[in-house]
Amino acid sequence: MNSGAEKFAGVDGAKGAWVVAFFEGSTLTWRACSSVPEVLEATRDCARVGVDMPLSLPDSGYRISELEAKKFLGTARSSIFHTPVVNVLGAPTYEQACAVSRRITGKAISKQTWHILPAVQAWRDANFDPATYVEVHPECSFRAMSATTHYASKKTGRGVGQRLSALERWSERIDLADLPLGPAVDDFLDAAAAAWSARRFHVGEHLVFGTEDASDRIVA
Repeated sequence: MNSGAEKFAGVDGAKGAWVVAFFEGSTLTWRACSSVPEVLEATRDCARVGVDMPLSLPDSGYRISELEAKKFLGTARSSIFHTPVVNVLGAPTYEQACAVSRRITGKAISKQTWHILPAVQAWRDANFDPATYVEVHPECSFRAMSATTHYASKKTGRGVGQRLSALERWSERIDLADLPLGPAVDDFLDAAAAAWSARRFHVGEHLVFGTEDASDRIVA
């Protein structure tokens, strides 16, 4: 980790690719990456990087970090879905993945979970420093950023406006004119929130859900 750097990044998945938000000084910018190795190359000079993707998987049951994050979000808890047990990753079909999950936890996995498993595996296969790359959940980040805001869905104009307003409190310059083509607006906002939490983690101002070590941790 480059502890002297004052550049932070946040990463969010976007339709099989990745959006990376960079926070340097007081400026927030974005770029698109096609793979996790490309993300790692793009962020190698960052002091910390927040990743909106499970970076640890349980052997059985639910992660404490997710249970605590759900409690923190209250009525917005449905934005967090439980990470599957690690043995699910080897299942070739959704039906088999559900069978594995039922055998171990008593419950199947959702289709949404099934669709992100390739991205989860990509991060498991990647060679990254867990002290630098930390798991975040953007809705927790936005709630920590502005605790009094009752956020609408990030898919709505109101929700986008609320999140931009929260981001503008800590970034003097948000450049939306040159956003990469492809990802949706909420992907860019989630990546920015992850960068915000990465900076908080770096300076020791973050919230921790789960453990202090990377075995079961989400930061905001």
